[in-house]
Amino acid sequence: MKIDTLFIDKAVQKDLEIEYLLSKVNADPQWVDNTQTIYDFINSDDDPILRAKKTLYITRNKGAVIKECPGTSFYTCCDYTILHTGTFCTMDCSYCILQAYFHPPVLQYFAGLKKLGHTLEKTFRQNKIFRIGTGEYTDSLIWEKISLQPKFLIETFAKQNNCLLELKTKTVNIESLLHLDHNEKTVFAWSLNTPAVISSEEKGTASLKARFEAARRVESEGYKLAFHFDPIVIYPGCEVQYKKVVKQIFKYVHPESIVWISIGTFRFMPKLKQIIEKRFKHSTIPYGEFILGLDNKMRYFKPLRINIYKEIISCIREYAPDLMVYFCMEDQEVWEKCIGFFPEKEGELGHLLDKSAVTHCSLNSNLL
Repeated sequence: MKIDTLFIDKAVQKDLEIEYLLSKVNADPQWVDNTQTIYDFINSDDDPILRAKKTLYITRNKGAVIKECPGTSFYTCCDYTILHTGTFCTMDCSYCILQAYFHPPVLQYFAGLKKLGHTLEKTFRQNKIFRIGTGEYTDSLIWEKISLQPKFLIETFAKQNNCLLELKTKTVNIESLLHLDHNEKTVFAWSLNTPAVISSEEKGTASLKARFEAARRVESEGYKLAFHFDPIVIYPGCEVQYKKVVKQIFKYVHPESIVWISIGTFRFMPKLKQIIEKRFKHSTIPYGEFILGLDNKMRYFKPLRINIYKEIISCIREYAPDLMVYFCMEDQEVWEKCIGFFPEKEGELGHLLDKSAVTHCSLNSNLL
């Protein structure tokens, strides 16, 4: 999706960071002092969500820069830490929860690398392992082509030994990042799906082959990798197709370079169904066999989830028996039936992921 409208908060200082953004975004800047102007502009469109994906708002983060992952007590959480650097996305996946999460959705870039650096320095000084990612409210690498932010983050994380940076993406925007001094502290993570799902539900994203080729390129530069099968979409024949995707992982990269693989099926707030029906009339994904979960999200029936999980995990184990595989937001029964154990104690899953981060990314093992 190409940005064609640019708003800038008047409170943002015009420095080198902003000059770089302006040089990369082909749109005349409109300086505003009121976000209502942007909301009105977006909401005036027949498709506000699509309009938002083409409208960039450069502003400051007026809230918390570092946040805990918004998990739920009903399902096991990975204790991930969010670095809040922007919101929304220029790609257009039918299942994207951000369509229903933001009101209205706004493609925001949070300027202020100096402030961001100061905040990270405080985190680095804590005697604790942190797994920090920017891909919760946006795609981490949509910003690579227009901003200095990803480069700044990689170089900042390279200077310390207790925090890992995970950049999660469906793009192949890696060119400016390949030859940086990363000190093994950055993990490039790709969301994966079958070619059928990518073609029908992930508009504007890189092809599966392109994602794997990008993963191979960053691995050759010493970066570590992660992959996320989330959301898994259940459809006739999907088991065979997802196993083909797993096999391709190990065709392109070495298992030793992979810090973890996460797995989760399609789940959504009920109101997202109406958005999908309106914006993606071809899509059939909201019409599966769903039940309302304890977190008030619609989920596939548990036997369906367990079946596809077992197929994918068994295939992973053929190539990488000791690779860290975990579920995103699943319960004890699913863990035990599919992986053979359950991280029952509070923080146990987070500790297992921290151990994998220490092993692969040369973090300080004394902090475990």
